[in-house]
Amino acid sequence: MDRNTIIGLVLIGAILLGFSWYSSNQNKALMEEQARLDSINRANYIEHITEEVKHSAAQRHHPDSLSSDSLGRSYYEQQLAASLGECLYAAQTGEEEFFTLENDKLTITLSTKGGIMHSAVLKDYHSYDGSELTIFEKGSNTFNLSFYTRQSVDTEKFYFVPVERKNIVVKEDDPAGQSFAMRLYVDADAYLEYIYTINPGDYMVDFTIRRVNMEETLDRRQTTFDINWSTVSEQNEKGFENENNYSTVAYRFPGDSGIEELSRSTGSKMDTENAAIQWVAFKQQFFSAILVAKENFTNGEMGFDTFAEGSGKIKYNHAHLAVPYNPEKTFHEFSFYLGPNDYRLLKSYDMQMQRLISLGGKWISWISTLIIIPFFDWLGRSIANYGLIIFLLTVLIKLLLFPFTCKSYMSMAKMRVLQPEIQALNEKYPKQEDALKKQQATMTLYKSAGVSPLGGCLPLLLQMPILFAMFRFFPSSIELRQKSFLWADDLSAYDNILDFGFNIPLYGDHISLFALLTAATMILSQKLTQTPQTGSQQMPGMKMMLYLMPVMFLVWFNNSASGLSYYYLVSNLITIGQTLVMRQAVNEEKLHKRMRENQANSTTKPKKKSKFMQRYEEAIKQQQQMQQNKKK
Repeated sequence: MDRNTIIGLVLIGAILLGFSWYSSNQNKALMEEQARLDSINRANYIEHITEEVKHSAAQRHHPDSLSSDSLGRSYYEQQLAASLGECLYAAQTGEEEFFTLENDKLTITLSTKGGIMHSAVLKDYHSYDGSELTIFEKGSNTFNLSFYTRQSVDTEKFYFVPVERKNIVVKEDDPAGQSFAMRLYVDADAYLEYIYTINPGDYMVDFTIRRVNMEETLDRRQTTFDINWSTVSEQNEKGFENENNYSTVAYRFPGDSGIEELSRSTGSKMDTENAAIQWVAFKQQFFSAILVAKENFTNGEMGFDTFAEGSGKIKYNHAHLAVPYNPEKTFHEFSFYLGPNDYRLLKSYDMQMQRLISLGGKWISWISTLIIIPFFDWLGRSIANYGLIIFLLTVLIKLLLFPFTCKSYMSMAKMRVLQPEIQALNEKYPKQEDALKKQQATMTLYKSAGVSPLGGCLPLLLQMPILFAMFRFFPSSIELRQKSFLWADDLSAYDNILDFGFNIPLYGDHISLFALLTAATMILSQKLTQTPQTGSQQMPGMKMMLYLMPVMFLVWFNNSASGLSYYYLVSNLITIGQTLVMRQAVNEEKLHKRMRENQANSTTKPKKKSKFMQRYEEAIKQQQQMQQNKKK
């Protein structure tokens, strides 16, 4: 490739990069300009309304304002009626009525005040105290659509009129769903209609907003309608802290394989997105309320505020969403999902809703989705006891890892029988300046005896992804929710054999027996598997390390899912059993004899050094040379 070709390729690349940068900036500028125009339009409306209110207030204080019309309305009321229109003015007052939509999964109560869902109750689930489980309590859900006529109209302030005053019940074997419609009249023959459709055997409720003969009423300068949606998530699980850690607001950009989540924490969080959004979810540990836009929201602002522990509530969730307005399009289609965080169910909607379930990142979640969840589903068809299912799952994992566990044990056994030689090297090189020589001699000893110092780490490395997957799966698995085993009444929550009546920072206000047993078996397992250290290799911190990790697990698991602690307990017990069996099966005297033969063979018939050993020895020589240079 000559110089001119290279220069040409560089110039072409620079032009492409420059064009891409220019296009990106142009799109960004267009979006900012559109947002600025929308802001100006809204500001003009607010200014207009403010001036009108001021004018009306001044008129009310004028003596002439005491006059009333034929309906007995004051001048101010006459002005408001003229601004809203007689129909909307009349819709400000009324009597709130309630109607129900019901199928075999949930019961929804609708209110004519604002045309909203007043409450949503799930039939197949209950709260930890046995009461009915609500996605949102009566009156804690708000849904307000804002649009402009002669002034701003907020639907939450008006009373809708039901098309038919009847409750709807859809049975499981019904061939199709049924709908309930309510109308907000803005004129004699113009109205805004809310249509709720409930289907048999489904947690998804279709919601359509339809405009009839409103073209002349609406202000055509508006580019969007605004939706303000908020709910209060009630505490449905045993532990506030654990449920709060899994409760947040999430949303998805159209076409993305993942989702966005606000950081899970206490306090308040807010996120603003100037991009299209397909759905917004108010998520709890095991249940979610999700608003889906069939043609996407234009942009949105989502957030939450956390309630104090003991209030019976978790979070106040809120979202401000923009719906594109097109005068030619007279309806907007949405859906509400009001149901459990069930992986297979959420995945069936093909909108990446299953990502709401906390299964870890892409390097971890595949273990849950391809192994753990199918295994649970398969065994769950014939075994009702989930404690037994967890036991069988643990045994299966241990069997799969057993060959690597054997290899790890043999490596540690070899390390044990080499301790006398290691001690001899410690005595031969007692000085600090001989540390590199001792290290080189130790590596030579390991190589000649056929020992890999890292051999015992292999099973641990293989188990780490599985351990992380289990750590994320058990607290998020709705299959374990309210499933009892032994003394634990709920495998998805902590088990407590003793309540203190007061809170200990980090630890909690109770004792979890599963967590306590897990920590105890972890200490015993480490004592059985650790390689004893002698002489100058004895490290004062080793004894502390033996107890540090179990204590950390004790603190972590005390408030976590008892199913998780139970899994680790069974895993530790199996590890202890495997260690005891292998100790009986492996004759360390014969092993030491075979290692001495390997050492003799390596002396008489030296093997060719690997590139790794060559580089390692070269690095040691360089360090030794550097030390000698420092002494000089």
